[in-house]
Amino acid sequence: MFTSRKFERLEIKQQHKKCAEILRYIYEKILNSKTDYQEKLDQYLLYLKWMHLDLPILSLDLKQISDRYHYHLKSASIELKEHNLLPHIRQGDHSPSLDFSNIAIYLDNTRSAYNVGSILRTTEALRIGDLYFGEKTPFTDNNKVIKTSMGASTIVRCHNNYKLSDLPRPWIALETAVDATAVSDFIFPESFTLILGNEEFGISDKFLKEADYFVDIPLYGKKNSINVACAYSIAAAEIRRQHVKSYAK
Repeated sequence: MFTSRKFERLEIKQQHKKCAEILRYIYEKILNSKTDYQEKLDQYLLYLKWMHLDLPILSLDLKQISDRYHYHLKSASIELKEHNLLPHIRQGDHSPSLDFSNIAIYLDNTRSAYNVGSILRTTEALRIGDLYFGEKTPFTDNNKVIKTSMGASTIVRCHNNYKLSDLPRPWIALETAVDATAVSDFIFPESFTLILGNEEFGISDKFLKEADYFVDIPLYGKKNSINVACAYSIAAAEIRRQHVKSYAK
């Protein structure tokens, strides 16, 4: 516990950091139905007084505590990784409710390890299928892929240096082609290969010529395209929605 003089000697960013630490403690106590946080709450309110912050009265609502927590982090110029954010509803992983679909996702010269990790995570979360890596795409032994995938790299079945010609048809290219069909209008078959391309150049010309269908994400802004991992997430959600619906019939 700081004295007033010692606390006020801290830089303003350090003061906000201390406030954030207290709020996280209080949040976790409330989340776990514990009530031994009053001393910390009093300490937090005292810090606000010393900082001369005129903030709304803090309730014990988790959403408000979380918002206030992130206010202090921002004021302290601290950015947290996604898995360190305060939970709102669910914490941790859970048991899968579906098996992986019989779908092949082919990464055609996708270069960014961060995109690959994100694609892995989406694939596992929606249980879409197997991932097949072109020769220039970083594989699951890449540290950045491992870190970004948040453990999905050990769950999704992955195949390295794979040839598209060995994968099942139809080949469906996720690309900004003129004659592409919106993912929400396309009827995805039970088994197929979805092709994802390079961040800068898209899918290679060779595979564009051989693709059976083109699907895209309808865009309404100035930009011609969106990040490949983001586009894949949208397409994957639609694929899973259609497949779950067909299974239910």
